[in-house]
Amino acid sequence: MRHNKKFNHLSRKKAHREALLSNLTISLILHKRIFTTLAKAKALRVYAEPLITRCKTDNMANRRLVFSYLQNKEAVKELFGVVAEKVADRPGGYTRILKTIHRLGDNAEMAMIELVDFNELMLSEKAAKKEKTTRRSRRKKADAPKAEAPAVEEAPKAEAPAVEEAPKAEAPAEEEKAPEAEAPAEETPQA
Repeated sequence: MRHNKKFNHLSRKKAHREALLSNLTISLILHKRIFTTLAKAKALRVYAEPLITRCKTDNMANRRLVFSYLQNKEAVKELFGVVAEKVADRPGGYTRILKTIHRLGDNAEMAMIELVDFNELMLSEKAAKKEKTTRRSRRKKADAPKAEAPAVEEAPKAEAPAVEEAPKAEAPAEEEKAPEAEAPAEETPQA
C-alpha cells in the first residue's frame, strides 16, 4: 500500500526519477527557463526550490550538499554565484510555471518553468504597477477632498458682492447669443 506517498513518481523508478530531476534542475539553473511537460515542471519545482534556498547561505556544507544532488560543478557555481545574488531577498517561490500549448505528438500538457528573478519583462511590468498605486495613496485621496471643501466654500462668500455684479453684466450677452443659436437650429430640420 502507498499511504501518504503523494509526490508524482513520473512513471519511473527512483534512480531514473532522481536523474531526470537532477538534469532538469541543472538545465533550469544554467538556462534560467526550460520547456517541459506540466507534470515534470511541478515535480521539478519541488526538487529545485530547496536547493535554491540552500544557495542563499554560501558555505562549504551547502555547496557539498547541492553538489550531491546535481553532480555538476558549473551548475553549482552558477547557483551560488549569479542565482544567489538575485534570490537573496526573496522568501521562497523562486520558480514560475506557465502553461503552454499541448504537444502535437501525444497531446501532453506542456509548460515553461523559469526562475522568477530572471524574467526582465515581468519584473519591469511589476515595478511599474507598484509605483502607480499603493494603499496609502488611496486613503490620502479620499481624505484630501474633505479637507479642501471648507476652504473652497469660504472663498466665494468673501467675494460674493463682486460675483453678483458680474453675472448681471453677462446676462444680456447670453440673451443676445441665444436667438442666433436658435435660428440655425430651426433651419437644419427644414434642410
